[in-house]
Amino acid sequence: MAIDHKAALYRRLVREASDAAAIERMRVNGFWPWGQGIPRDPPDELKERAQIEAEIAKIQAQSTKNVDPDKALAQERKRRWEESKKRRAAKRLERAALLKKRRDDFLKYRKANVLHLGVGVSAGLQDTRPDTGELTRRGLPSLTSGSDLAMMMGVPLGSLRWLCFHRRGAALVHYHRFGIPKKSGGTRSISAPKPRLANAQRWVLQNILERLDTAPPAHGFVRHRSILTNATPHARRAVVMNFDLKDFFPSITFRRVKGLFRKIGYNEHVATMLALLCTEPPRARVEVDGRVIYLALGDRVLPQGACTSPAITNALCKRLDARLLALASRHGFTYTRYADDLTFSGDDGALVGRLRRSVVSVVKSEGFTENTAKTRIMREGSRQEVTGLTVNDRPTMPRDEFRQLRAMLHNAAKHGLESQNRTQHPAFAQHLAGRVEFACWADPTRAEKLRSALAEALARG
Repeated sequence: MAIDHKAALYRRLVREASDAAAIERMRVNGFWPWGQGIPRDPPDELKERAQIEAEIAKIQAQSTKNVDPDKALAQERKRRWEESKKRRAAKRLERAALLKKRRDDFLKYRKANVLHLGVGVSAGLQDTRPDTGELTRRGLPSLTSGSDLAMMMGVPLGSLRWLCFHRRGAALVHYHRFGIPKKSGGTRSISAPKPRLANAQRWVLQNILERLDTAPPAHGFVRHRSILTNATPHARRAVVMNFDLKDFFPSITFRRVKGLFRKIGYNEHVATMLALLCTEPPRARVEVDGRVIYLALGDRVLPQGACTSPAITNALCKRLDARLLALASRHGFTYTRYADDLTFSGDDGALVGRLRRSVVSVVKSEGFTENTAKTRIMREGSRQEVTGLTVNDRPTMPRDEFRQLRAMLHNAAKHGLESQNRTQHPAFAQHLAGRVEFACWADPTRAEKLRSALAEALARG
């Protein structure tokens, strides 16, 4: 406190006393020598003091002038307005720069990620959490995003996004659509994927779908199985029942396909993209304002013509196959399935009615519908046919088809190939050779005679 009081006293003396009085007092107290005057200020300090005094004089002179208050207020308002405009302009530039940066960052992010793939199918794209354990257990590729999928396929992410994108109305579609005649009459609608989509679907088939387990009763589109392995278990049985599933591929929706990919371990993001690659809605070609648009007529479903569709149905029908196999075994019957063709055979014809009702109930509960027009019950004494092969004794080509083929070979050898080309097939020789090889494959005991007859027909030309 004493030090503070002393400092305050010193400041007061310096402020109130003149320089001469302060020097005199310092001499009396021995702080300043007698006979020595006050030292002169340094030249630079004198110069600075002169400048300050001149500025003070200028300000005092200006302050004595008559000032118009209204004019001064107007000038001040104008100055403030100009400064405000400059600040607002700077803020606009700052906001524009920030928005541009955000837009550029978003475009960059969107280019590297899949954020939207169309209305009604994009809900799960934000989920990128994989079930790594399940994928590893099944030996499937570990994919967590669209970028991973595109890299594994060897295509740009933009191209994959284009193949997956769902549009209700599209000017360009990824399928060729046409019809082929059915053996039973009518036309079968085929949707054949164009090359880019076909390549993507082939990758999905080879790297994912073919690695999934298939139920023992399934014989259609399964490696080392065929219509022959499907028909063989039903040979020499008292009764053979055949059921057909109505609209088999179109009954498998996008939701079910996506559920399959989720079940085997893929997250919502990847499962959505895989399901979009493997499904397509039925479309109608319409013209709007001079433009052709392919308008979706319903939900996305499995297209008949995509290589992935049969494998997906086999995977989705595992529970159906298991239930029908258990049902057939309980009644002493044998069960196999070739795509949408269900076959049961047994030796107790009295159980046919009960078994049929149970089969229809199981089929319905699994989301399918029986095509009643194609349901057949074939007993001993009539021709029993399974996937195009007669099974009364052993799997073989139906007798009427075999006789027709043998007659064609005989007449071709006698009158020439073109005499038998009644359908004007563009490659009739190859077509005929293919039919012969099918007959030999179905019944090897006839192979030697059939191939000999074919050689004679081809030699005749």
